[in-house]
This record gives sequence, structure tokens and C-alpha cells, in this order.
Amino acid sequence: MDSIADFVKANYMMAFWFGAFSALSLPLGALIGIWLKPPSRTVAGIMAFGGGALFAALAFELVRPAMARHGGGFVPLAIGCCIGCVVFVGLNQAMSNSGAFLRKHSTIIAHLKSKKRKMVSEMIDRLSKVDVLRALPASDVQEIVPHIEDRSFPAGTVIFKRGEYGDAIYMIEGGRVRIEMFDSEGGGKPATTTLGAGQTFGEMALLWDAPRSATVVAETDVKTWEIHKEDFIDLIETSPRLRAAVTELAEYRKKTGQLPAVSTSAEEWRREAIESVQEENYRPTVVEIKQAEAQQGGGAALAMWLGIFIDGIPESLVIGASMIGKAISPALIAGLFLANLPESMSSATIMRRQGSGTGKILWMWTSLTIMTGLGALLGNIFFQSLGASTHSIFEGAAAGAMLAMIAQTMLPEAYEHGGWLVGILTVLGFLAALFFHSLQMGGAH
Repeated sequence: MDSIADFVKANYMMAFWFGAFSALSLPLGALIGIWLKPPSRTVAGIMAFGGGALFAALAFELVRPAMARHGGGFVPLAIGCCIGCVVFVGLNQAMSNSGAFLRKHSTIIAHLKSKKRKMVSEMIDRLSKVDVLRALPASDVQEIVPHIEDRSFPAGTVIFKRGEYGDAIYMIEGGRVRIEMFDSEGGGKPATTTLGAGQTFGEMALLWDAPRSATVVAETDVKTWEIHKEDFIDLIETSPRLRAAVTELAEYRKKTGQLPAVSTSAEEWRREAIESVQEENYRPTVVEIKQAEAQQGGGAALAMWLGIFIDGIPESLVIGASMIGKAISPALIAGLFLANLPESMSSATIMRRQGSGTGKILWMWTSLTIMTGLGALLGNIFFQSLGASTHSIFEGAAAGAMLAMIAQTMLPEAYEHGGWLVGILTVLGFLAALFFHSLQMGGAH
């Protein structure tokens, strides 16, 4: 009995030390990122190789035993995978919204693309409410969205005067404006109309060279979205279909003095416009990425730490579970070590630019090393007491979270900087893990 207890205790401690070793690359990567600043292509190669190794290690060291276990099998494993994936994605998204998106270049891009997608949707929604624009092809007009600018006017500002030639259309984001309409001679007291958030003014200037028919004054502080006529003209020149539609609209107005009835509903126009937006239009610019990385405050550093901590939870559980009744997989530990290395490089570099000292950064990553070791120890204890079916569910949850992490953050990050080389290195990492597994099974074949 004493020998069994000693073995169990030894196994617990081995789980701790192997868990800590797999995360030792976090402070090591932080030092490399701060001092050596390796090329992004090198970092991408490490990440791709580690991702490939993790794919193989998860398949052979976690998924296969769960499938083969009596009382386990596919169903509990699949349930666990789905649970682990959903939990990881949800927590990762919550942390990203709190600032943890800064930990990787790929997560920065994903976060900014999400914000941009929301902004584009809001702008197209505003455009769909402008009759003169809704009379034009939605799939072409939506191209004006990247050229829309923010513009603010203090209360009392005359935005434009009657008789001036218009050079822009304005969509009100917040505040109120007063429209002052005069009679044909321009004398007497003007008739006034008030417009608020969500409404538009100056739209006729976008299509026709005609003087403004009213004076517009900011009744309160006003925030608007502005579309310049020059940008719209440039768009027309690149789109024959849009040019033809504008010409037809102008001819109709010249004959009748009014716009034709718009048959397309705002919702239909909006849906067509959003479906026509190319994915690359959501991609943030280099300036936007730099601005995001330059965010200040300790809150972002803590969020990055929490984000990497969440990434590490399934890793530590995988290590603890994989050591029950057998030796640790070198491929699993190596894959996790390599996966953590580039993540800490990029995160530490960003934290340093935000003003965090080297000592603080190292302490944060070292604490994650200790916590990963403790997680592996607790995972080893916890999984040993589970029934076969429950064991497979929890193994599946850890595997699902890890697979989601590889697909969502590691490989996109690697391909972003490594290009075609990533496919080769991912396969090499997979084969390396497979080779180590074959040695454990009794030799390479």
C-alpha cells in the first residue's frame, strides 16, 4: 500500500513539474521578445510547428485513449469536445473584449475586424434610410463606406448656408440640427424643421451641382458622419452600373423635378449592401493595428494575462489527464512548450511598449508557469477519481478547448506572418509528434 501511495504522490508531482515545464516557455519567450525581438516569420514558424505537434499529441495522447476506454467511446468524447470548444470560445471572446485581444497579432486583427464589421453595418443601415441613395444599386453604393468620416459641430455652428454649393451629405449620429427654409426671395421669417439622431441632410448635393436650398445650424453639439462629394464621384467613375443609375436618376429629376418612387425597402437595400461587402474591407489598416497596440493602462496587461491563463487551463488539464497510469508524452510537452513561446513573445513586446517593466512582465509569465503546473497536478488528481464516461467527457472538453485554441489563435497567427511556410512546418510538427509516439509504442516503423 505504501508503494502505491508513493507512486501516486510521485505521479502528482511529475504532473506538476511537466505542467510547469510546458509553460516555462512563457517567461523565456517574454525575455526573447523584449531583448532579441526575433523576426515575425521565425515566430510564425515556431507557432506552426507547435500547432502541428499539438494536433498529433491530442489525437494520440488524449482522444484515442478516450475513444478506446471501456465505458467511454465517441458519444461522451464528442459531448466533451463541444462543451470545451463553446466554453473556450466564449471565455476567449469575453477576455478579448476586455483587452486580452492584444496578446497576439491575429487576435488584434480579429477584434478590430469585428468592430469594423459592426461599424460598417451601422453605416449601411444609415445609408439605407436615405431615399436618394436607396434609388441606387446597393452593391455599388456600399463601397463609399470606407470614405465616411466623423465630423463634429459645436452648438450654434452654421454647418452650411442657403445658396452655397454643396460638397457633402451628413448623417446625424448624435445631437440636433435646425433646418431653416426661406421663401424664393429669401426674405421674411424662415420656416424651421429640427432633425435628430439617425436622420440625414444635404443629400441632394451628393448627386447634383445645385445650390443648397436651406441653411442648417447645429442646435446642440452635433456628431455626424460625412460623405464627401469628391469620394462619391470617384466611386461613380469606377462603377459603370452606378454611373448609369445616377445618370438615369438625374434625367428623371430634370424632367419631373422630383425623385422617382423607390421600390426597394430599406431592409432589402441594407441586406444587399452588407452581402456585397468584401471581407478584405473589414481588415484593419496598419495604423489601426498600431493604435490598438498603443493602448495604455494596466487593465490591458491584466486582460492579456487572463487571456493566456484561459488558454492554459485546457493545456494543464491535458497534461494531468495524459499522465494517468502512463509516462508523459514528450510530443505533447514539446508542442505545448512551442505553442506558448511565440505567444509570450508578442504579448511581452506589446506590454513593454505600454510601459510595463521587465520585472513585472517576467513575474506575470512566471506566475502562469506555476499555475499551469498546479493545474496539471489538480487535473491528474481529478481525472483519476472519475468514472469512464465522465472521464471521457472531461478529456473531450480539454481536447475541444485545445483544438479551438489552435484553430482560432495559433494557425491564423502563424499564417499571417509565415505564409506558405506554415503548411510545411505544421506537417513537420505533426510528423515529429507522430514519430515520438511511435517510439513510445515500440519503435518507428
